[in-house]
Amino acid sequence: MQLNFPAYNFKLKSQENRNYVFDIIRKKYVVLTPEEWVRQHLLHYLIEEAGYPASLIAVERGLQMNGLQKRFDVLVCNRQAEPLLLVECKSPETMLTKDTFLQAAVYNSQFACRHILITNGINHFCCNYTSGQPRVTEQIPSFNTL
Repeated sequence: MQLNFPAYNFKLKSQENRNYVFDIIRKKYVVLTPEEWVRQHLLHYLIEEAGYPASLIAVERGLQMNGLQKRFDVLVCNRQAEPLLLVECKSPETMLTKDTFLQAAVYNSQFACRHILITNGINHFCCNYTSGQPRVTEQIPSFNTL
């Protein structure tokens, strides 16, 4: 599916009737789902276009929320290991709604990031909390602007 990202060369493979894509952060092949397709495009965009150091990006790590085990999609920290940007990825068929932002905001209660990004690969919305009032843009911020 064509996404609203530049074209990237992904390492793909098929095994036992499943398709896999190489994750450049986790350094392993992962099952290629529609959401993973979006996440991999976003990771390449962050690193190759927006200047994010790969070493400061975490992907699909667990967190505890009200006694339940959850997983965030992408978390970017600054060079002092402080969380800066939390990303929630959805499949291209999933509409981005206020519930999507709410899900990311709930996860962000664990991190207190100043920026929350939601994307389905077609639309991107970033909420910036640095000025006291939330400001939403359709831009993915560069690392230098965080």
